[in-house]
Amino acid sequence: MNIKFKGSAGQSFCAFLAGGINVRLEGEANDYVGKGLSGGRVAIRPSTRATFKAEENTIAGNTCLYGATGGEMYVAGRVGQRFAVRNSGAKAVVEGAGDHCCEYMTGGRVVVLGPVGRNFAAGMSGGVAYIYDPGHVFDYYCNLDMVEISLVDDKLDRKELHELVRQHYLYTGSNQAPGPSTISSRSFRSNTSMSSNRSDCAPWPRKYRTFKSSIDALWETTKHF
Repeated sequence: MNIKFKGSAGQSFCAFLAGGINVRLEGEANDYVGKGLSGGRVAIRPSTRATFKAEENTIAGNTCLYGATGGEMYVAGRVGQRFAVRNSGAKAVVEGAGDHCCEYMTGGRVVVLGPVGRNFAAGMSGGVAYIYDPGHVFDYYCNLDMVEISLVDDKLDRKELHELVRQHYLYTGSNQAPGPSTISSRSFRSNTSMSSNRSDCAPWPRKYRTFKSSIDALWETTKHF
């Protein structure tokens, strides 16, 4: 089921959205968008008549994607504070986020193609977040108590990031994401993304990193048998 809206959405827009329901909003939304998202897809972009730059303005409120267990969210603009708190399985791409993003996150994937606020990833014990950090300031905003930061240098990670950004463009038409043909012609390097001056880093929960390293080592040991 595909549903399209235009205008301003109130609180808890698309809360608990189930699988098979795809919602597109042309406008802006209040707090708690996608709260408890459980399989549906939400895409938000500014009105075509908007005169502001979406990537520099907040078009979705606070505590969006709270407690999500599945589904997807794409926002062609910034979101407020506490984005993806307690997310355990949803995928999301946004173009900036406020304080406490990915707090207590236990699963899923989050891509932020813009600036983030303080206390990023506090209490994050699962999932992966990819951050666009051309100014190399993300370390200052990330809470490092339970996560580690690394460049996106793994082939599978780059492929995953590539696909998430491609989907973001597909559903929002964002100016922050290159078109499908451009993405297909570019390769992700260890410290660059869509262009040579864009670098990405990913905060990984330490347990996830340790487990992944163990699996990689096991594969290297057994792949020749």
